[in-house]
Amino acid sequence: MKKYLILLLLFSKTGTAQQTAFPKDTSFSIQATYLKEVKKHPQIKIATPAHSKKVKQKNDIAYRNIGGRDLLLDIFYPEKTKHRKPAILLVYGGGWRSGEKTHNYAMATELANNGYVAVTAEYRLSLEALYPAAVYDLKAAIRWMRSHAEEYEIDTAKIAVLGCSAGGQLVALMGTTNNNPAFEDKIGDSNHSSVVQAVINIDGILAFKHPESSEGASASLWLGGTYEQNPENWKQASALTHVDKSTVPFLFINSSIPRFHAGRDDMIAKMDALGIYSEVHTMPDSPHPFWFFHPWFESMMKYILEFSGKRLK
Repeated sequence: MKKYLILLLLFSKTGTAQQTAFPKDTSFSIQATYLKEVKKHPQIKIATPAHSKKVKQKNDIAYRNIGGRDLLLDIFYPEKTKHRKPAILLVYGGGWRSGEKTHNYAMATELANNGYVAVTAEYRLSLEALYPAAVYDLKAAIRWMRSHAEEYEIDTAKIAVLGCSAGGQLVALMGTTNNNPAFEDKIGDSNHSSVVQAVINIDGILAFKHPESSEGASASLWLGGTYEQNPENWKQASALTHVDKSTVPFLFINSSIPRFHAGRDDMIAKMDALGIYSEVHTMPDSPHPFWFFHPWFESMMKYILEFSGKRLK
């Protein structure tokens, strides 16, 4: 994979510019994924953002600072109304190593067009920081959303998380660890909750070590070693490990490739025993990154909006 050093300009108290660098893998992109998948699925087209005059967008808002490095988010929100709106944090995939927040723009704009506040946030990837840093970051993004609820008319009792692939694994972990202090570092804003009310998992695994799982180098890098080297991280990073009565409702939207929903059926069995709602939809004849493309995008958004309408509105 190609790697690039991203330089950030920082300013000291004297106003002197300082530079810090962190590695970033840019190999996972929508265009590169399209060129790969169109060979097997010649009918596909990239889903693009459906911009509307009724939706506003702000980019590159700093929601957290770690060691002088700002983590940024973009927010899509409908025009002001008399009512607070449910909100959804969207988390991109890329093997915990690559990916960027712009990858979820098509979904974010569609959600905002339908009355949701949609946030796409970057988080620290494995070349910059290992597990559980990404979880800390994304829970901080939820706290930022609550701390800015008045400005963006967010209903703080109706916040969900949506993630694709590695992002799906991350949001599943968030939805099974509400109020678990082991997954919070609370640097910065500690006055707001990171609790989420629902999870939309798009082809994200639920267990790293499982008969259905075949995670390898990317997971090992993020988790600080192979399963044999660091079994506790492999266990604790798996949403299946944490299912209990505080787990929130889940929507699973999956490709037709079984390994990308490893642990899902076992998790649903646990949730059923606890009386926790879940639903599953599988996209026929779909590649893993189907969320980027028509003809699956419309069906996916239909499932997301129906589930969110039941759970958040």
